[in-house]
Amino acid sequence: MSEEKIIRLDMGQLDGEAHTGTNRAVLCLGIESSCDETSAAIVDSDRNILSHIIYSQIPEHQKYGGVVPELAARAHILAIDEVIKQTLEKAGKNISEIDVVAATAGPGLIGGVLVGWMAATGIAQSTNKPLVAVNHLEGHALVPRLHAAAANGTDGAISVNFPYLLMLASGGHCQILLVQGVGKYEMIGQTLDDSAGEAFDKVAKMLGLGYPGGPVVDKRAALGNPKTFKFPRPLCDKPGCDFSFSGIKTAARTFLGKQSAPYSEEYINDFCASFQAAVVDCIIDRLSNALQDERVIKAAPKTLVVAGGVAKNSAIRAAMENLASEKNMLFAAPPMNLCTDNGAMIAWAGIENYLLGRVVKEPIAPRPRWPLTEL
Repeated sequence: MSEEKIIRLDMGQLDGEAHTGTNRAVLCLGIESSCDETSAAIVDSDRNILSHIIYSQIPEHQKYGGVVPELAARAHILAIDEVIKQTLEKAGKNISEIDVVAATAGPGLIGGVLVGWMAATGIAQSTNKPLVAVNHLEGHALVPRLHAAAANGTDGAISVNFPYLLMLASGGHCQILLVQGVGKYEMIGQTLDDSAGEAFDKVAKMLGLGYPGGPVVDKRAALGNPKTFKFPRPLCDKPGCDFSFSGIKTAARTFLGKQSAPYSEEYINDFCASFQAAVVDCIIDRLSNALQDERVIKAAPKTLVVAGGVAKNSAIRAAMENLASEKNMLFAAPPMNLCTDNGAMIAWAGIENYLLGRVVKEPIAPRPRWPLTEL
């Protein structure tokens, strides 16, 4: 696409309404391969997902209780071409009809990141398409602007405008961010040790519930008594907005050491409920502090947002929705299928960056670590 057709927006134009010079929506092919999903999607700047393919590697990793990086990279190599082919076919598009190509360039397991990035680079170079290097975390941070679920679960019912306060929680990350715009993120709080997602997975593994652990813990917690076990609430009596979840994991191991396996169904349900309640309390406490932070007060965000894999947790969503209501804020979260790693979030982040002229102009190296605050 010629330079003349790139629409450069200032940060006051917030809702992706710009189009190409041909007065049609921008089409982006997004590719995601940072962990254990090989995914691609075609999304347009009118917020339509034309196609979305996800190949999950969970069956390959379940027997190991977590993601094995070498196996993940090999699986991405085997799947990437077919995933992209199916994505184009499902959308009824040829690669010539795509305006921009976007792919995760980090952070993540570097073997997997390289697979997706090289595929995107090859497509962009061979077709002379603009290429956007997407930060995987920014994909999670911006996807609520593509589609957000309302309190009643209706997709696309909430319009998420900048600025907003974001709880970004996944298997590898747990952060509170003030999102001022595309590429403009201010860290308000972060985990000092483990992420919330890792804590869910580790506790599930201790209980023999399999991998991934978050969804099954959430399901079992709904059947249990959250007051059965007295889990600690690390840092909840301290000022600030940082998290710590290692103490909760240690407490879980201590409790389980006093009870011989196999555990009864009631025991597991009560254990999951008590553990999950502790995690939720920690998140709400830290978010409450964040809303009193001078930087947040000055920015005056009107929306409280949760994103990342942990955003699928029903208790966390409900608690954050209640907090938002108490503070006279809107609450937004991606629909369930856009919480975990996916190509649609990368395509949308690609569009948001492309419309601001943030495209690759010289070769870049994918990064296993890439903080949002370095964008």
